[in-house]
Amino acid sequence: MQMMQLNDKYPVYRLEVAKSETRFESCQELVDYFIQLIDNHDIARFIAEFDHYSHTSGLIMGEIASDILDARNIIFCFGTKLPFGEMLALRPRSIGIAETDHSFILSFMEAPMEAANQTVKSWVASVSTRKLA
Repeated sequence: MQMMQLNDKYPVYRLEVAKSETRFESCQELVDYFIQLIDNHDIARFIAEFDHYSHTSGLIMGEIASDILDARNIIFCFGTKLPFGEMLALRPRSIGIAETDHSFILSFMEAPMEAANQTVKSWVASVSTRKLA
């Protein structure tokens, strides 16, 4: 899993998993898996699934990279405190899944809560059958 600065400002974790290195065969199977992990977590709460591919492809000006076959977001929240109103700008969280012919690209933005980052990193890493560093 690699940490990157998307557009030079957004801290994003990214993991590309070859389809040969996972038991999952589709974006929807991954969505269902993450929803189950969220539902089984003591704090996290599932909010929604967003079909980003359908949304973007349905727009007149919508553009999707030619190698992307499907794209979904699983939206959830880890929030345990609201110390001030602006905290809402950092919530909820999302895991993005982009499917290509040969892989799944999983990504999520770094959260201000380290425990949430560690949990989501472990969820994303569990998709791969190869040992990740």
